[in-house]
Amino acid sequence: MAPVAQTFGTPLIGRAGELTRLTDVLARARTGTPRSVLVSGDAGVGKTRLLTEAAAHAARTEMTVLTGHCVDLGDVGLPYLPFTEILGTLAADDRFAAAFAAHPAVDRLLGARTGAPRTDTGADTGTGTGTDTGTGADPGGTPGTDPGTRLRLFEGVAALLAAVAEITPLLLVLEDLHWADQSSRDLLRFLLSRGLLQPSAPGAPAHRLAVFASYRADDLHRRHPLRPLLAELVRLPAVDRLELRPMADAEVARLVRALRAEVLSDTTVRRIVERAEGNAFYAEELLAALPGDVDPSAPAMPSGLADVLLIRIEQLSDTAQQVLRTAAVAGRRVEHGLLHDAVQLPQDTLESALREAVGRQLLVPGEDGTYSFRHALTREAVYADLLPGERVRLHRTFAGLLTGRARSAERAHHSRESHDLADALAASLEAADHAQLLGAPAEELRHLEAVLELWSAVDPGARPRTAGPVTLTLRAAAAAARAGDAHRAVALTRAALARAGSDADSELAARVRYTLAGHLMRVDSTKAAYTYSSEALAMIPAEPASHTWVWAAATHVMAARYMGHDEDAHRVARQALRTAEELRLPDAQADLIISLVGLDGGNRRTPRGRERLRRARDLAREAGNVSVEMRALFNLAIGCYESGTLDECLTWLSEGLERADRSGLLSSPYALELRYLQSLILYTLGRWDECARAAASDAERLPPAGGFAVGPALYVALARGEDGTVERARALLDGPFDWMASLVAGIVLTDAAALRGDAEGAVAALRESLAGLSDVTGSERPDIGVRLAALALSPVADTAVRLRSAGDASGALRWAATATELVELARTTAAKGEDGTRQGPEGLAWLARAEAEWSRACPPADGTAEERAVAAWERTVSAFDYGDPYELARSRRRFAEALLAAGRREEAAGQARAAREAADRLGAAPLREEVDALIRRGRLAGPASAAHRVAALTARESDVLRLLARGRTNRQIGEELFISGKTASVHVSNILAKLGAAGRTEAVAIAYREGLIEPEPTASA
Repeated sequence: MAPVAQTFGTPLIGRAGELTRLTDVLARARTGTPRSVLVSGDAGVGKTRLLTEAAAHAARTEMTVLTGHCVDLGDVGLPYLPFTEILGTLAADDRFAAAFAAHPAVDRLLGARTGAPRTDTGADTGTGTGTDTGTGADPGGTPGTDPGTRLRLFEGVAALLAAVAEITPLLLVLEDLHWADQSSRDLLRFLLSRGLLQPSAPGAPAHRLAVFASYRADDLHRRHPLRPLLAELVRLPAVDRLELRPMADAEVARLVRALRAEVLSDTTVRRIVERAEGNAFYAEELLAALPGDVDPSAPAMPSGLADVLLIRIEQLSDTAQQVLRTAAVAGRRVEHGLLHDAVQLPQDTLESALREAVGRQLLVPGEDGTYSFRHALTREAVYADLLPGERVRLHRTFAGLLTGRARSAERAHHSRESHDLADALAASLEAADHAQLLGAPAEELRHLEAVLELWSAVDPGARPRTAGPVTLTLRAAAAAARAGDAHRAVALTRAALARAGSDADSELAARVRYTLAGHLMRVDSTKAAYTYSSEALAMIPAEPASHTWVWAAATHVMAARYMGHDEDAHRVARQALRTAEELRLPDAQADLIISLVGLDGGNRRTPRGRERLRRARDLAREAGNVSVEMRALFNLAIGCYESGTLDECLTWLSEGLERADRSGLLSSPYALELRYLQSLILYTLGRWDECARAAASDAERLPPAGGFAVGPALYVALARGEDGTVERARALLDGPFDWMASLVAGIVLTDAAALRGDAEGAVAALRESLAGLSDVTGSERPDIGVRLAALALSPVADTAVRLRSAGDASGALRWAATATELVELARTTAAKGEDGTRQGPEGLAWLARAEAEWSRACPPADGTAEERAVAAWERTVSAFDYGDPYELARSRRRFAEALLAAGRREEAAGQARAAREAADRLGAAPLREEVDALIRRGRLAGPASAAHRVAALTARESDVLRLLARGRTNRQIGEELFISGKTASVHVSNILAKLGAAGRTEAVAIAYREGLIEPEPTASA
């Protein structure tokens, strides 16, 4: 029999540990150690998928897989249904005909399944001597209820399965035990406690058998008949329990992305992950129901999913359903006292209804006297099923009950849903004040936007008198900026400008304009920012000194500097700093000092500049202005990064992010840039796994406009050859222009084209990126131009070398001209970048690489090409030695090529080995393959010690090597190690390169000779 396993279009995600546990049980079962595993979990959490994967593994390892399903038939169950399914599958296999003939008692179950007549001898002879008179049997041929008959049946099934297990290792899978009939539960109890998991007699061989059974934990109410059986079974030594908990958010996100061929936005994925709460089925249903033109923040409940959830609600009593409907209006969680006041039932009636809902695992009691819906989607389904009038009435009830309590956000929601807009406005403003006090800018923004939306709909006499719409709009814009939504901040400030009109006093008009200028700089609209900052400065005289003028001047200094008007910026900054000192405005002083550090000779890369930045940090902290303090910390960190002092940089990063976290500003502009820089440092230092983990964690918390902050993780993914990296980089370019997102995408897209050997694509990506970055900032030479030029030069030089070798002189000259254009870009940018100064160690390292790549494209004709190439790549290796192991390894690979061409083989081998070790350590598979190709092509492997070879083999490569020695094919290796055949092939190629072997047979011979693997003992006769 060839078992047919269910197949899925996506790989198993998030259940590697659980699958390993099951495959370990299967391995022990094949060697004669039978065990059973009870797999529990909520509906949709992935039990069937996990068991299907385990069954597929069992089938691949030559086990026979038999699956029986329990079915929900209400009170009318079919006895032994899962076992009749299993035995029917066995009976169709000719291998087991003799076993069936030896155990005729089991024919009763086949008769119950198929309607065939019973075949056991004497059953209906009327002599009274048969094994069963038929008394107690149902008309369909179900085995009788006589205890002796049942015992013989149970023993017969156990003996039959034991006989089958002697013919072939056996896996029994029983699905949905929560629906099992009483007879099936009794038979399972017998098989696991007496029949299958122990030897049939002392000294007899154990059965080669495993039993996996699944059930829904959320269906097991307190009186569920499966509960007593589970309590018995888990006490058996050969029975294990495996609970499938909800998947981690990162794993659900992986699943959602794997289910769609097209790239999904982070917002869409995040919203589905939040609603699914770790349930794979819910995630799949939500994704399938999401149209392309629907706002992913509020997709409708899929009708099929709602029906599934409401079926369980409808099984409750009317009173319990009433309580659930009331609780659903309250929200995901409700206090007992509040629910009691809202539902207006006697206490004992309410408690009885709650006990019923808890017993059915629809509500979960909390230790603080609260009840929560077990899953948010259950609450959504109940709420959506309410009648409109019922919904409004219950919301009005909760709004009234919450009046006078410190729960303004909830009251605002209920008031709005019950159409009491005046109270909703007042409560929303209270909620915004509370969110501001807690340092929760996103929530503050949400409540302020609700206030602004309600403002015109509320009678003027009922509106708050503490603030007008212009002031409230500016406050909302500030909250949006702190929440990381710079574009929303711009839109709100423009709305404030329109609301202010021409009648606003000059101070308010100036304040609106310099605020707008500040937000525009955050979205890289520097020209417009300069225009508004100039208008603001012109609206208020410098004398008499005022707070508003100082901040207008401070904003204008930043805008003028971005536009390259350094003299204007310097003049205004000096004047404003004196005024801020006179007015004793320490945070304004701090802001102006930071700007002057960039304008004066002692910039942030110098000790003097960083000393002034530390003073600015202290002044801002004294004033309690966290935003300016964050600006100072960012400049301290980036200054250390640019000067190559990475350890000090990490210190400032940690301080800045800790300060942002304490203040609730992790999504604010400078906090996002600090997070990007921290990720970049981890990448640069070669701590790639940390970088990837941090990005996965941050992706769940970043605002939509903050995707660039995890950009360095894309550099890791590209270097490791991960699929989908280019698509993820392109997704950063969706939506409004963002300078940092464009920078990250430009690096990834240029390098991706370079890795493909696509010279035209790399040059096009460079030009497109620089054009966008230059247009917005007004700078002709964004600093990133050096790196992009060096990256693009790699395929350009490769193309020029290839054409020259092929005799295409004109083609080689054309690409040489492109190479010269790119190296000139790198030279001019490195000499005088965005701030007009020479770049630091990182920029100079990229310049060295650009020069070395250019030397390949444009070799001198005086016979010194090889010598000059060696010198150029030696300088590049030395330049990247400041702390970037990946770029150092890439440069070493080129250096090895140059040394090899110059005949310096021993040095070339040393550089190649160093590059390969770095690529191995980082997991940079594409680079490792390039170095391996160079080693084979140049025969640089040389004699290596066994100890060196052992160190070079990863743990996975050692596993593959052992299977190679057993003669396994790539496909077989993949199946045994749970990897694809293609991945196995890559590991085999790596092993051949490391051992210097020409083929698989030679690799195994070398491995035995060097002691990398031991010969396996043969079985004794």
